[in-house]
Amino acid sequence: MVALTDMPARSRAPLSRLARARRLHLLLALLLACTALASLGVGATGVSLGDILSRLARGEALSRMERIVLLDIRLPRLVMGICVGAALAVSGAVMQGLFRNPLADPGIVGVGAGAGLGAISAIVLGLWLPAGVLAVVGAHLVPLAAFLGSWATTLLLYRVSTRHGRTSVATMLLAGIALGALAAALSGVLVYMADDSQLRDLTFWGLGSLAGASWAKLSVAAPAMLLAVAGAALLGRALNALALGEATAHHIGIPVQRMKNAAILAVALATGAAVAVSGGIGFVGIVVPHLLRLGSGPDHRPLLVNAALLGATLLIGADMIARTIIAPAELPIGIVTAVLGAPVFLWILLRQRAAVDL
Repeated sequence: MVALTDMPARSRAPLSRLARARRLHLLLALLLACTALASLGVGATGVSLGDILSRLARGEALSRMERIVLLDIRLPRLVMGICVGAALAVSGAVMQGLFRNPLADPGIVGVGAGAGLGAISAIVLGLWLPAGVLAVVGAHLVPLAAFLGSWATTLLLYRVSTRHGRTSVATMLLAGIALGALAAALSGVLVYMADDSQLRDLTFWGLGSLAGASWAKLSVAAPAMLLAVAGAALLGRALNALALGEATAHHIGIPVQRMKNAAILAVALATGAAVAVSGGIGFVGIVVPHLLRLGSGPDHRPLLVNAALLGATLLIGADMIARTIIAPAELPIGIVTAVLGAPVFLWILLRQRAAVDL
């Protein structure tokens, strides 16, 4: 009799979690839509989105300047911010699930530096490649090199920090610091070798920016980021099982090694493409998943979707701050994400000191 009376409560619990996840999906999607509309109306030119919409509603044609500002400057920048924010946040969530610790993040453990090294290598050394290779690769050279750099760094980091199926947080952090320092040193050598025109391109990498957004860059990088985010979203069940241990995940039917390879590939593809078009932007991948876990729990199935939505919203908001705080000049977006993300990261670290076994 007791078991019968307990059944409704137990059956309602998953429904309640599912309802909470759906409500959070809708809330974050609405927040992203509102932030995106606000972003289209922010800029140094004084072109107001409200004025444009009211003129379109009255059937009036837009001026040439308004079309350029809205369609060729602000809209590509908005789309790039959505893609990069989603890619970085989902990469952080996947890395934290793969390494089974709360400190994994492409920026902190050197994956972003590896992607930057690949991109800088393509910019500085790309002209030395055979003409046939350049003709085949074309505009895909920098994103491809950034992907290869992030993939190699992620794979090496996983090999170094994992032993007998267990990942050491301390080893991961120290190895990430070492790999990041090595990538930064090699990047410095390449910067030293660069000419004046290449140096102007490389200033873009220092602190990250969305100022170079264009439809041409998006046509190359956006499909890679969206493919990586969509592929990572399919790993939720496997990452949940991996949290119980590799042996347990294997016994319940999860192809552990194949899942690891897919996760590493997704992180490398997302991070490489993001760094290729925006430079180094930190703290998105570590702060967003933690904030979501506080509200929706550790289940990776809704977490990965919510991370994409919140990551995109956060980066668009940071970009609006970067464009307006010292207007008409523009602050690098990496400074904004660091100022916003570092205190949150310290708060999370102090809050979960017992869980972070350093």
